[in-house]
Amino acid sequence: MPEDAPLAAPGADRNNRIQNRLIHEKSPYLLQHAGNPVDWYPWGEEAFLRAAREDKPVFLSIGYATCHWCHVMAHESFEDEEVAALLNRDFIAIKVDREERPDIDNVYMAVCHQMAGQGGWPLTIVMTPEKKPFFAATYIPKETRFSMMGLLTLLPRITQTWREQRSDLIRSGERVIAALASQNFSLSAAEHDKDLLEEGYESLLLQFDPVHGGFGQAPKFPTPHMLLFLLRYAKRNRNTRALLMVEKTLNAIRDGGIYDHLGGGVHRYSTDAQWHVPHFEKMLYDQALLVMAYTETFLVTRNPSYKTVAEEIIGYVMRSLRSREGAFFSAEDADSPEGEGAFYVWTLQEIEQVLGKEDALCAAMVFGLTQNGNYHDPERGHGYNILIRSLPQEKIAATLRMGEPELALRIESIRTRLFTARAQRVPPSLDDKILCDWNGLCIAALAQAGRVFDTPSYIEAAGTAMHGILNTMRSDDGGLLHRYRNGNAAIPGFADDYAFIIHALIELYETTFDAQYLKTALDLNGYFTEHFRDTGNAGFFTVSDTSETLILRRKELYDGAIPSGNSAEFMNLIRLSRLTGDAILEEQASALARYFAGTVSQSPSSYCWFLCGLDLAGQSYEVVIVGEDGAADTLALVRELRVRYLPSVMVMQFAPGPPASVLAEYAPFTRDLSMKHGKATAYICSGHACSLPVTDPEEIFRQMGE
Repeated sequence: MPEDAPLAAPGADRNNRIQNRLIHEKSPYLLQHAGNPVDWYPWGEEAFLRAAREDKPVFLSIGYATCHWCHVMAHESFEDEEVAALLNRDFIAIKVDREERPDIDNVYMAVCHQMAGQGGWPLTIVMTPEKKPFFAATYIPKETRFSMMGLLTLLPRITQTWREQRSDLIRSGERVIAALASQNFSLSAAEHDKDLLEEGYESLLLQFDPVHGGFGQAPKFPTPHMLLFLLRYAKRNRNTRALLMVEKTLNAIRDGGIYDHLGGGVHRYSTDAQWHVPHFEKMLYDQALLVMAYTETFLVTRNPSYKTVAEEIIGYVMRSLRSREGAFFSAEDADSPEGEGAFYVWTLQEIEQVLGKEDALCAAMVFGLTQNGNYHDPERGHGYNILIRSLPQEKIAATLRMGEPELALRIESIRTRLFTARAQRVPPSLDDKILCDWNGLCIAALAQAGRVFDTPSYIEAAGTAMHGILNTMRSDDGGLLHRYRNGNAAIPGFADDYAFIIHALIELYETTFDAQYLKTALDLNGYFTEHFRDTGNAGFFTVSDTSETLILRRKELYDGAIPSGNSAEFMNLIRLSRLTGDAILEEQASALARYFAGTVSQSPSSYCWFLCGLDLAGQSYEVVIVGEDGAADTLALVRELRVRYLPSVMVMQFAPGPPASVLAEYAPFTRDLSMKHGKATAYICSGHACSLPVTDPEEIFRQMGE
């Protein structure tokens, strides 16, 4: 360790630092670190100016509030006076919430993959005051163990290299940036066709776990957008195997420990291949995407259990993640004061205290509970159980010598009492920031579930949330803001914000037929196109042309935990072009598909939301219903379309007379459509042409080949 500068005394000037740094931020993640002895800065010019002035490298740490390993690194290192002293003396330390600043995370996660061959959170980057990275890693322990160098060893080595071999570090950073920039603008163009859909299916088939469901091995993620693609593929190709893959996966998630059998909702991922032991955090986007998957699978199969799961997930979101304004919070943590997942696990003794012995025996059979515990808790040892459903209900009923309806009532009573008892525990912390993009996904899911299940409360909740977003998270020029918390909306919107909110507005239009939703979708799409589209090539940048300049302006296409902004906007452009008849929007969608098709062809299953858009682009129908609002014949036509799985059909409805001009303003091709013989009338449109009017629902489906 260099000895020419003494380490700061532990806690020196600590209160002053805290009062001028993260304590003033809104992010729950940054506030978690406001009490660290590390002299953290939020991302901003002040930190980089100081780094340049003092000739120090920047230590950037990126994470999020419900990240378990972020907590571990914080407790081990960032709360440690010795580590803090090294950071405070030799570095300028910056903390970033990846959910608040996905643009920063996107760029430096790409750097980490380029430099280290992998990524994850917490993300650790060391860079020059000019933001050029020269070191990247994820979790780093305080002290060296096995092959992992600890911070106490690593930081002095970086400091020494910065002083003695700085030019090598700078050249290394420049090479990484150049390589990423080359990737960013060398996406190969290719014609898009049905082969990509076939290749996507074949790739998922190879990855599928036929024993446990899902794709790949541990850790196993729900990946609902893969399931949404398979549903479309199954319908388009009458492929029962694709549907079986979907059902096997959704059934395994529903029965596994990844599902909260008491309170509803799905945990982030399973640490094993059997969906048994979850990573216990709950993310809003997972709930939203899984509601879509269970809702659509219900439409395909009419299996009521899928509707039940969707409703239970929605119940959890409405109960635990809904804000007073009606929008939705981001996540619940995995950690409790007693340790990770402690809020959700049970000993058999705890079960008996709540239920009594007889019902405890029933619960043990239903939820796979044992005296020794059904998994080993690394923090608390044996004896703890995660609730799972491993036995068919009819087998349990036969063993207990009771009818299935009686058993169902008993299970519901057990669940209710255990849920009430669990509510007395200290809950995991809540990340109560409201993110525009994740709310878009949730609103879309609620709108879709509301119309499929005919549940007005879901539609009302979706409308209320959208109203709140549009009224509180807008910039002065009409754009979107990314984050809202405690009355403060901030951070210019990113591509995902626009793509998912536009998607939600389209879903709300098709659910309510309120043309204002369609108008707002078109307005935001115009803003998005103006400020994010790459006019020289195609596709959309992650940040707008007015946003802060980072080392790269990237485009994202990979559909990871959530769909990418480009994949979602591809679908939006197709839907908006078909709903409005606007050929310009259709050409933009076609250009985007041509531009990205070469990239997608390299690994089609990594772009499943994009493939959903490609499926829609192949052939779709717009069914325009002209009928009196609320009239029985109008409702009957709409209902017939909503009880079937029709992913390539978009439905519009308006009443005859002057109000029709409201929709006609945005969809001119509807202007001359009218009721026939005083009955609600449907027009089936496809390929820029509409059929003769029909009033019989069966004729609608005959014309669409259903």
